Amino acid sequence: MAKILIVDDDKQATTLLEKVLRAEGYEAISVNDSSIAIQAARSINPDLFLLDLMMPPPDGFKLCRMLRADPSFTHTPIIIVTALDDADSKIVAYGAGANDYLTKPFHIDELANRVKALIL
Repeated sequence: MAKILIVDDDKQATTLLEKVLRAEGYEAISVNDSSIAIQAARSINPDLFLLDLMMPPPDGFKLCRMLRADPSFTHTPIIIVTALDDADSKIVAYGAGANDYLTKPFHIDELANRVKALIL
């Protein structure tokens, strides 16, 4: 069973994402404090990350860069799930190492398909 680490400071968002991902057959684990996300990732060794961008430091952009700088997660897929829908945010996120970018609100099937495409 693939493990997905969700990092978002919004507990309602992580609860929803966990529910959706578990219904798809994934093991979903949430962290609501981005400052402990790297430590949690090392403990969990996820197959994919879902990151929000707008969080207390480190924000999702920096966290994405930090994950890519860690040899353990250089190739682990990262999907950004955020309310930011502007081109600049997308460009910065992809430049930080994100594999995909999904804006809130999103359709559950779209999230499931994007996750499935990256965890093959």
